[in-house]
Amino acid sequence: MGSVRCGRFYTGVPEFTSQGLSCKVDPLVTRCYREKERILVSQGGKPIAPRSKYRTHRSTQTQGKRDMATPMEEEVPEAAAAAPAPVGGGGDDAEMAAAPRANSDSDDDDGAGADELRIQALEQALQEQPLDYETNVQYIQCLRKSGNIEKLRVARENMNTYFPLTPKMWQEWAKDEISLSTSNESFGDIEKLFERGVQEYLSVNLWRDYLDFVEEHDQLVSQCLPAGLAKMRDLFERAITAGGLHVAEGSKLWAAYREYEMAILITIADANDEEKAKQVQPIRTLFHRQLSVPLADMESTLAEYKSWEAEQGNENDKGSEFDGVPSNIISAYKKANDMYNERKQYEDQLSNAGASEADKLQEFLKYIKFEELKGDPARVQVLYERAVSDLPVSSDIWTEYTSYLDRALKVPSVLKNVYHRATRNCTWVGELWVRYLLSLEHIHASEEELKHVFERAVQCSFGTITEYLDIYLTRVDSLRRRMSDGLDIQLIRQTFMDASEFLSPQLRAEELLLLHSYWTKLERNLGNDVAAARKVWEDTLKKSGSVLKIWQHYISMEIEMGNIHEARSLYKRCYSRRFADSGSEVTPRLKELSIFKSQQEVNIESYLAPLDPSNANDSSHKRKTSKMANKQEPPAKRRKENAPKSTAPSDDQGSKAQIGNIGAVETGEVSGKAKESMDLKADSDTQAGTLRLNESKPYRYNDKCTAYLSNIDLTGLAYVDFSDNEHLEAAIKKNKHKLLGKKVSVARSDPSRNKLPHSGDNDTSAPGSSRSDKEISKDDTKITGKNTFAAPRAVVKPLGWSQRDEKSGGGAEELKSNEEFRNLLLKK
Repeated sequence: MGSVRCGRFYTGVPEFTSQGLSCKVDPLVTRCYREKERILVSQGGKPIAPRSKYRTHRSTQTQGKRDMATPMEEEVPEAAAAAPAPVGGGGDDAEMAAAPRANSDSDDDDGAGADELRIQALEQALQEQPLDYETNVQYIQCLRKSGNIEKLRVARENMNTYFPLTPKMWQEWAKDEISLSTSNESFGDIEKLFERGVQEYLSVNLWRDYLDFVEEHDQLVSQCLPAGLAKMRDLFERAITAGGLHVAEGSKLWAAYREYEMAILITIADANDEEKAKQVQPIRTLFHRQLSVPLADMESTLAEYKSWEAEQGNENDKGSEFDGVPSNIISAYKKANDMYNERKQYEDQLSNAGASEADKLQEFLKYIKFEELKGDPARVQVLYERAVSDLPVSSDIWTEYTSYLDRALKVPSVLKNVYHRATRNCTWVGELWVRYLLSLEHIHASEEELKHVFERAVQCSFGTITEYLDIYLTRVDSLRRRMSDGLDIQLIRQTFMDASEFLSPQLRAEELLLLHSYWTKLERNLGNDVAAARKVWEDTLKKSGSVLKIWQHYISMEIEMGNIHEARSLYKRCYSRRFADSGSEVTPRLKELSIFKSQQEVNIESYLAPLDPSNANDSSHKRKTSKMANKQEPPAKRRKENAPKSTAPSDDQGSKAQIGNIGAVETGEVSGKAKESMDLKADSDTQAGTLRLNESKPYRYNDKCTAYLSNIDLTGLAYVDFSDNEHLEAAIKKNKHKLLGKKVSVARSDPSRNKLPHSGDNDTSAPGSSRSDKEISKDDTKITGKNTFAAPRAVVKPLGWSQRDEKSGGGAEELKSNEEFRNLLLKK
């Protein structure tokens, strides 16, 4: 059985026009054709006759000429083309005929030399910059013009390694290879070329060339064997899936599919009615399918369908639009026609040849938004494919396309294909690479595939260093999330090391801090390796030790882990440093260190860490206060002895959080804020001379709403005054609750129990204690010297004490200044 359907003759590009067959001869094809003819003739063979029923017209110019051949409307007879020169001279006519040939050969030599120099220059440029797209295109064009087939193949492969080729370049490549093929052995290689081409972009014309090539050159298909028919139909279905919904050009694929099935119908013998009936049904189904799709020129398709049905014996009225058409097909046709009318305005805008790329991009985006609102994913995907085919380097289109597939289709094979093409077209867009890695992880791609994509990404050139950082962090996140799958922490560590080595010289302080803080966090939490985390910070300080925030994050990590001594040593290391972002040394930031000590020493170090031998004075002071407490001294005396020598204040925020509404706690330590205020106030008093009392009289407590707290520290106790009984009762309910790991005792203070007979109002002594100090009347109080606001209750009458009767002739005790009070404690 012969060929089912005449295909194109690939030594030229024949096209059917209203005047008949017009064959445009490609220059490279013509040169290759002549070269093969010259070789055969030199070996004693005959000139090659054009293949197939469509003959390619060769130029009568000299075969050595390398300029583009001119298509001819009339074929030159082979005998004339191969006619030998006259034997035995030829006189003047022969000399005159030889002169133009000599000049032509000379011109050809000059042109060939210029082309060779041009090729060498382009080769040198590609060695320096192999990723230059325009240089690759020009190099391929020059090689194609010169006819250097081997170099041309290598150049095309090299370019396709880095960039996707346009549909036109794939068509030229396939056409050149077809013209050089002399046997069916090369059929498989050319078929692979077409497969690679249709995977790059959506091109209806490239699909048509692919279909025609297989139909003509595949022996299984041309002989109408069952395997060949199945292969061809499968290929047509793939083409329909890819471009059958293309509103402007999709009808070309439908028409080619119908023509193929009709050609099969013609080959069936007229006597075989059963086979004919089976073949008629696929053709009718194709018509019905096409009529339900909104495509251009639907009216002519409907008319063709009615005409074909009439040929099959189903008479219909040609004057009636739908006569003889099934009702369900009429309904589908009307719906498709309405859909086409809705899209016609967008198609008209896209067909404007004079529109700029920016205008075309906006038109595509509007069209895509319209299709997304209609909710047909297949139509949206085809429209995106049309957009990236027309605007292949538009990152906006690729970003929108991949985002739509991630949220709408989620088909792994489609996602991989589109992301692969997106990153090949727009290699410089870091966002596409990040989304590519996330999408692969989402569809559960293998670690090898993820690693391959990541390595490709970091080899690209991006506009900013932060894009590289995003890719590295995305890779780390992916590894971290898949640690449960058996991945090793060493992969994360190596990725961080590569990122630090590659990016640290270019990163800003904030970005560098983000990278290394994340690294140390994973070393601590996933690797359980504190030493590795510290090493990361130490290495970072070697490179960027002048960045204050790096020191702060390092210290914060030690504090978070409870390493107080390590944190204090870090503070001491940066005392004399000058930081780039502060403009001054660390000495003014000693206030931060004092606040840090006040937050940590009492809360943690006082009952967890062993006593520091270097703090001999503090230790002796604690022993002294413990001894005085055992002697049941009066509370005022105890509070006086417990007054700190150290300037490190304590943090009472934890006790407030545990006890709830308990008021201001009076402890043996001075809070950090109080210490700061005391220092500031002392400096102010030194300049002003003396501190004067506030003229307004404060509210006095009478010790009837006071709570007694014990066991708040090693030997600590406190009195807490409340404004009313309601708050006092709430505090008593907190009795035996834990504060800083210890159960605190909270009880109502009752000075009237176990107190010696004494004239006056209520006393503020603790249970079982006595008071020997004389009370001082506020009216007779004179305060001299420096600031005395932090003096103990034994020296200054606390707020809330009631007025007491003074002994006759008793004078008020003179209050001591803050400095004198400190000296008094040091002497003791």
